[in-house]
Amino acid sequence: MNMPVHGSPAAPATALVTGATAGLGAEFARQLAEQGHNVVLVARDARRLRATAEELEKSYGVQAEVLAADLTDDGGVAAVVERLSDPARPVEILVNNAGMGLLRSFADNDIAEEKQHLKLHVESAMELTHAALQGMLQRHSGRVINVASVAAFLPRETYSAAKSWLLSFSRWANIAYAGRGVQVTAVCPGFTHTEFHDRMGMDKEVAPRWMWLRAEQVVREGLADNSKGKAVSIPSKRYKLLIAAARVLPARLVAGPPRRAK
Repeated sequence: MNMPVHGSPAAPATALVTGATAGLGAEFARQLAEQGHNVVLVARDARRLRATAEELEKSYGVQAEVLAADLTDDGGVAAVVERLSDPARPVEILVNNAGMGLLRSFADNDIAEEKQHLKLHVESAMELTHAALQGMLQRHSGRVINVASVAAFLPRETYSAAKSWLLSFSRWANIAYAGRGVQVTAVCPGFTHTEFHDRMGMDKEVAPRWMWLRAEQVVREGLADNSKGKAVSIPSKRYKLLIAAARVLPARLVAGPPRRAK
């Protein structure tokens, strides 16, 4: 068995990260591996997962397991639930990061796309959290990070609605389970330089440069806030101020810039 980076005699914890091949998911996996945690990497692209796993094992001396699964599909979700439910290989940290965006407005989207969007952000994250909690509560120890968004505080189509659910759920779960050793945090980043907007086909120039964050900062602050037991993490002072203002300003003024294609 590989030992933690810092040589601790204790067995390393295992973290499962969804959407782990790029962006925030890849950065969560990297920083958790850097801390000495073994990782289970979940995403659809098996080839990219294997490349990421090899890099983490080589760089940090941890064990990196690959689990190719589509979390918009019931079979994919079931495969990850099965891994989270394995008592012989406990997962101590769950990062629900997998996500997608829809470029067009709600009325213009195919309802099948909207249902897929809702399943990924809400239903799948709920199922994985429920599965992980069973072992965590028995062990009286565990951490769950749900990657939400500052959109959870703003009126921004069904993306905001889905992220609002994650935010509310995380706040409640942290209250409900903190006393039983499980810390649950909703990490709510603003615009972040990842592949997310590129996959949407969104023109990133709709938001000014000062609004863009680096994935490394978002993950570093999110992990720190989770380790402190905070229910909500809003990375960067600029977004903390923006969300504070959003709570008192009219909704039409805080909806954010309109999305447009490249």
